[in-house]
Amino acid sequence: MPRINPVSSADTATQATLDAVKAKFGMVSNLYATFAQSPAVLNGFLAFSDHLSKGTLTARQREIVALATAQVNGCHYCLSAHTLLGKGAGLSPKGIQSARRGKAADPVDDAVATFALRVLEARGSVTDADIAAARSAGLDDARIIEVIGQVALNVLTNFTNNVAQTTIDFPVVDVALVA
Repeated sequence: MPRINPVSSADTATQATLDAVKAKFGMVSNLYATFAQSPAVLNGFLAFSDHLSKGTLTARQREIVALATAQVNGCHYCLSAHTLLGKGAGLSPKGIQSARRGKAADPVDDAVATFALRVLEARGSVTDADIAAARSAGLDDARIIEVIGQVALNVLTNFTNNVAQTTIDFPVVDVALVA
């Protein structure tokens, strides 16, 4: 049972936003309906997410960051959601498991995953060596900044779901990694 309930009735502006979400995604997930408790957070999240989707990271790379972040933060909701979204972005079951570990088979995807994991583990205080390794693996400064942005976006969803105990409305995935 959630500790913060999704909205069931919203003001006109927030309802219009939720209707737009439903038109775009085919549903209003419990996360978005929970964000709607604060229209400022809902709208900020949607705008940030939309802008990041137009950046240099591919959909697959954004899902790799989301899966790695959710694993580190123990967000059962986001692991479930991004496993489904990761499949849609072209990740295989093995690729999803690798992403959750902060790894990927493709060298650039692996650099994205590795750097995202370092940002999480170091809480942003990465070393010069971490930046040099990301650059030598193929990440330019735009990608480095976007990985940080994706981590931040996903920390928001992870923490919200962990605090709210959002009811999972995607096929449920176990938090434990497959050996």
